[in-house]
Amino acid sequence: MPSGGDGRGPDDDAARAAIARAFAETIRLHEKVAALDPDPILAAAELIVGAFGRGAKVLAFGNGGSAADAQHFAAELVGRYLRDRRGLSALALSSDPSVVTALANDFGYGRVFARQVEAIGRLGDVAVGLSTSGRSANVVAGLEAARRLGIATIALTGGDGGRVGQVAEVHINVPDPSTPRVQEVHRTLLHVICDLVETRVAGGSGGNS
Repeated sequence: MPSGGDGRGPDDDAARAAIARAFAETIRLHEKVAALDPDPILAAAELIVGAFGRGAKVLAFGNGGSAADAQHFAAELVGRYLRDRRGLSALALSSDPSVVTALANDFGYGRVFARQVEAIGRLGDVAVGLSTSGRSANVVAGLEAARRLGIATIALTGGDGGRVGQVAEVHINVPDPSTPRVQEVHRTLLHVICDLVETRVAGGSGGNS
């Protein structure tokens, strides 16, 4: 039964409150991260620009929503973010289901990223690992494999950064325990990195998203 004279029931009120809460939380966390030291973001962009300048590539990886973010990041680099420029070599290691499932079946899921880094990673590349918890064992393994090969490593994490943040050369942390809120900020951070990289590679501005 509707309550009050506006036709809204208690379920409507709860839904509206949930919407307002989600926006308030993501705004709060964006503002918190915006106030942190930007040096890790700048360092990540510099590593990636350097890799592209050498004709090397970016390997990005994560699980679940972070896998989707890795694919999104690679797509922006291979295609474009805002500017017309040359294509940039980037690959998301979760994007080939035949490779991922074969490795998971033959080596265990903990090796699905490390094995790919070992197979296609080369000195001069950059590995980007994403984990909202900072505790994804296969992301840790992927970054460790990269470091053994002398590949530069970047981590985007949530919470306290965990082991993922510890093993990376550059660590960008979103200090919050909420997976959806961290993912939202990770996407903003990846867009910022794309903008910084693209500005250096293309020079100037313009183009459509």
